[in-house]
Amino acid sequence: MGSVKNRGLQDFFLGLLAGVFLVAVFIGGAVSEKIWGLPFLQKLGSSNNSTELINQRIVTEENVVTEVAERVSPAVVTVSYKQETPVMEQYFLDPFGMFRGSRPSGQVESEQVDIGSGFIVDKSGLVVTNKHVVAQGTASDYTVVLKDDSSHQVEKIWRDPLNDLAILQINGESLPVVELGDSDKIKVGNFVIAIGTALGEFRHTVTTGVISGLGRGITAGDGLSMSEKLDNVIQTDAAINPGNSGGPLLNSAGQVIGVNVAVSQSANNVGFALPINTVKESLNNFNTTGKFERPMLGVRYQLLSKEQGILNNVPAGAYVVEVVAGSSAEVGGIKKGDIITKFDGQEVAEVENGLVELLSGKKIGDRVEVELYRDKETKKVEIVLQGE
Repeated sequence: MGSVKNRGLQDFFLGLLAGVFLVAVFIGGAVSEKIWGLPFLQKLGSSNNSTELINQRIVTEENVVTEVAERVSPAVVTVSYKQETPVMEQYFLDPFGMFRGSRPSGQVESEQVDIGSGFIVDKSGLVVTNKHVVAQGTASDYTVVLKDDSSHQVEKIWRDPLNDLAILQINGESLPVVELGDSDKIKVGNFVIAIGTALGEFRHTVTTGVISGLGRGITAGDGLSMSEKLDNVIQTDAAINPGNSGGPLLNSAGQVIGVNVAVSQSANNVGFALPINTVKESLNNFNTTGKFERPMLGVRYQLLSKEQGILNNVPAGAYVVEVVAGSSAEVGGIKKGDIITKFDGQEVAEVENGLVELLSGKKIGDRVEVELYRDKETKKVEIVLQGE
């Protein structure tokens, strides 16, 4: 009887300990759930719940793209250009009608060709796009097409002299607009969405990817005569094609963080966008002055490298070929034949684009110290930068 009682007590205590252990597991699971943010059953390896979690994540990601595309697309536009082509007529090369040729008839026909993208930033009809999209012709040659296929004649074009940006004015009231984000806060790996007229044919094409790199420097061109150096651009693997130029690069909140500007022709999924904060600066300037005002030094110059300086026994820098009358340079005392060696403390010869690049970070009214080499002597002058 005693052994039976002891065994019963042992079973009782073992059951009690087991109960305490189970409680501890559930308490531990509850604590872990707060730490890890996962349901308790999923931690025990429930395949059904894991699959459900994965499905929820996929659905959430798809919903993000869908919601952003639906919300932003009405403010994304297609830029069309009026292209005129000669009408050709057929004629016979011999009296028997055996050989046929063609020649211009003297008539021309016009058609609107989709050439780029853009997005509306003001309800009154201000559209941001790339300067190279509207590089030729006048405002009357361009039309903006909205998501609802309504066409709006471009009334005026302002082109930024320093960045590959342009603003188009179209007629409209209470037009849909995009929300501008903050490109200084983006990081490599952030999810992005691009919207634009791919290949100049497929309007409102939506592609996704990530930010692949920041602070890139590229030289973009049309493969013929036009090329431009672009600094501090965003690299992305979201598919960007000709025709996407000027369209928005968006974050997962649907905010514009870049303006699609170029794509690498020698690689797949290597596209580039101008940071939206650069656009914001231009827009602020535009909204204040009604134009793209930039500070101008007022000199025409030839850049002398260090090697050229050594050969000519002069310092490296910007050799002044001409000084514009009434400009900041003339007022400040810069003369033809001077060599500008330093601009605001920076060596001019060490900057790839010389004074143009150094001026890009300045504003109208800024005071800068310019170091000159003149008549075998070095002197310093203060320049107050004026507008163009």
